[in-house]
Amino acid sequence: MSFFSNFQSDRCPGPIAGNAISGLNEKVCIQAKKVFDACIRQVQETDVVLTVENPTPANPTYPLTFISAKSVGSSATVSGLTIDLLPDRPRCARVQATVTAPVEVLYTDANGVAGSGIATVTIPSDVVLYVPTPSIIPYTVEAVVSIVAPEGDYTSGLTFTATACLTVILRVVMDVELLIPTYGYCAIPPCQEYSQEACAGFFELPLYPDCNPCTENREAK
Repeated sequence: MSFFSNFQSDRCPGPIAGNAISGLNEKVCIQAKKVFDACIRQVQETDVVLTVENPTPANPTYPLTFISAKSVGSSATVSGLTIDLLPDRPRCARVQATVTAPVEVLYTDANGVAGSGIATVTIPSDVVLYVPTPSIIPYTVEAVVSIVAPEGDYTSGLTFTATACLTVILRVVMDVELLIPTYGYCAIPPCQEYSQEACAGFFELPLYPDCNPCTENREAK
């Protein structure tokens, strides 16, 4: 038996005859990433060590001056994952992990030449999350990270210490197939082409000027 057989016996899925909304009775199977639980943590951390790798340009003149740093994209790596179910909270677990995210560091060298490079920030996480019951398809824990470091100091070599604003979102997710009701396909409107006309403004002028105000004044008298 297939998912199609679960809701239709002798006819293709689609709207009931006479239904005002096309596709109202239709059901479709979609592939999606289901989020079972998520939490967000925002914190300011001081003395965050940023060690730059593969600087551009290479071989800067030391000492360096820190400008700023920010995360590269929003994806992060989750490692050292430990999940322990809580006996006093059904379906909840203590989730411990190390989240590592890349950041781009901007600086200037002793000659005033601007440079940049990639460093990594390691964020330990210890939170409580809802987890699904055991299944053939396993769930995973993902992290979304946003990092901004507006202040920092040069340490030595290609290393800085910075004050960073960290936003970390942990999510318990699973790739699933969901059977959902649908209103049919989306209607996609035509694109509006962008154009910058050289005659814009000119063609909007009236073909003839307004009436002569002097003539209007004479008629009024």
